[in-house]
Amino acid sequence: QVQLVESGGGLVQAGGSLRLSCAASGRAFGSYAMGWFRQIPGKEREFVASIDWSRTHTLYADSVKGRFAISRDSAASTVYLQMNSLKPEDTAVYYCAADETFGNSWKNLYTINYWGQGTQVTVSS
Repeated sequence: QVQLVESGGGLVQAGGSLRLSCAASGRAFGSYAMGWFRQIPGKEREFVASIDWSRTHTLYADSVKGRFAISRDSAASTVYLQMNSLKPEDTAVYYCAADETFGNSWKNLYTINYWGQGTQVTVSS
């Protein structure tokens, strides 16, 4: 059974930082790209960041470039999202994702095959 389990969400003041983690199990996720999406009520889930299996290439949404950093451990089965300089508009449920492919296809959520259950991030002003 494939599982992606997120942790690290919470409440933080604007300008603060949070680190999200996502642990993958059930498949050889070392060969999968992994990443993050986020969603607020009434809006479609949007791409945040992704990283390839080799930890060499990353992609970011323009809205988080320079503030967020994605990484994964050497076993490649855990992915992290370091979120700095948080803004109230970053408030959302953050979802971990995994897929066999990497690239611009990640900006289309309908191409992603595996999802976590989500973790709430709330940034107060």
